[in-house]
Amino acid sequence: MANFWEQLQPEHISWILAQKLFWVATSPLSLDGHINVSPKGVAGTFYVINERKVWYEDLTGSGIETIFHLRENGRITVMFSAFEGPPRIVRLFGKGTVHEFGTKQYTDLIPPEKRTPGSRAVIMVDVYQVSSSCGYAVPFYSYQGE
Repeated sequence: MANFWEQLQPEHISWILAQKLFWVATSPLSLDGHINVSPKGVAGTFYVINERKVWYEDLTGSGIETIFHLRENGRITVMFSAFEGPPRIVRLFGKGTVHEFGTKQYTDLIPPEKRTPGSRAVIMVDVYQVSSSCGYAVPFYSYQGE
């Protein structure tokens, strides 16, 4: 059974920051468009500003559907799932904003010396709801490295 909050709880934040992988889901408004789900997970690319604001460093390597969808409608869900320890799934529902490489907002958050290779944008998420559920169907995996 899922539980819901209007913002991240302290136990969510510490758990989220310990995860090695997360997924981002976005969707266009058009009925003939498709939902995009992208795995993310380079260490040190996800940040929690406070209980209602998070961001991640978006990297090249695939298309730019997330950025396209956010520019169109801002809808975004970020999901974390435990692969070790007690089962848990946490979803962050929010409104996303894109700060592209070269903008002041991007540079303020990621100065040149801290950029991950392939960095192309900051995806800022204003969280309006958090859900947590058990995640019993998620198998255990071993983290092998970046």
